[in-house]
Amino acid sequence: MTRQPAPAQHLRDLARLRRVRDRIDREYAQPLDVEALGRAAGMSAGHLSRQFRLAYGESPYAYLMTRRIERAMALLRQGELSVTEVCFAVGCASLGTFSTRFTELVGMPPSAYRAREAQATEGMPACIAKQISRPVRNREAQATEPSLD
Repeated sequence: MTRQPAPAQHLRDLARLRRVRDRIDREYAQPLDVEALGRAAGMSAGHLSRQFRLAYGESPYAYLMTRRIERAMALLRQGELSVTEVCFAVGCASLGTFSTRFTELVGMPPSAYRAREAQATEGMPACIAKQISRPVRNREAQATEPSLD
């Protein structure tokens, strides 16, 4: 039998989860792990992961990677850094993991995105470019259909 937390405890847990999410948003380029985030929030890593998923629909790690990929998209659109430099600038330690997650969220590899988007958003205000090019979460990126032309 599972019992529901008291309303006051539930609100405190939600406030802690917001602080964790805000920390991820601020420190996405730093080495963050669920254990450290949980300690800072006064929760075990497992409890944090379960509660974060219930509140936000994805694990803390998935949320962190989404933030990193969003920032990587902006850096790739600027075209000043190589894909490897962007990978490390957003806090990823593995180019392979970065490329895989980028492709899952965006629907194309970082190098292809860089080539396409650098031209597509040229002259567009950054706030608009960011809005129209946000990654889709939870592996929902549409696969690009091959053209029959």
